Amino acid sequence: MISADALLFDMDGTLVDSGPVVEECWATWAAEYGISPEQLAAKAGHGIPARQIAAALLPPEDVVAAVARIEQLEIDRVAGLRVLPGTRELLAVLPDDAWAIVTSCTRALAEARLKAVGLEAPTLVTADDVSRGKPDPEPFELGAKLLGVAVDRCVVFEDAPAGLAAARDAGASTVAVTTTHGAADLEADVVVDDLARVAVGPGVGGGVVVSAG
Repeated sequence: MISADALLFDMDGTLVDSGPVVEECWATWAAEYGISPEQLAAKAGHGIPARQIAAALLPPEDVVAAVARIEQLEIDRVAGLRVLPGTRELLAVLPDDAWAIVTSCTRALAEARLKAVGLEAPTLVTADDVSRGKPDPEPFELGAKLLGVAVDRCVVFEDAPAGLAAARDAGASTVAVTTTHGAADLEADVVVDDLARVAVGPGVGGGVVVSAG
């Protein structure tokens, strides 16, 4: 069990299954910019902001337009998105001031995906809100700040190595879900199949207690 004051959730791969949609959009984008699948695979990574991927693959003068293009492709392609097991049940028992979504998506894309699957986040941190995305700890530090709690009193739920690295560097506790990576690739305090394996209850003296297994 982990005692905490707040929970911070990654979105894609943790709350929402967007994998096939993301892969299709990035494949289209790469073809349009003359980037081979091998080049894309070498620089792209689940949980890394699009602007960081584009900057690693394209000349600086092309990055802004390229980021806008991949964002539009992903906003337009919401068919096929689904909520992952356990998500609705877990979020339903959490007070609004005790959780946030911290995603590498832009705000427009995050809101489009959440709307498509019928989820609402009381607090949302996106790539638009930070200067450095995952694996930098800044997104989770901001999420904790917006909730008014210390980041080392937060539990981060993630499916990607980059996100878990960000959470560890921020000082948060971590729960990894094996929805996009195998357990061997996920360094976390607890590793579970999905959020259906997670339960949250009131903590003694405030906060919450997270149990998983």
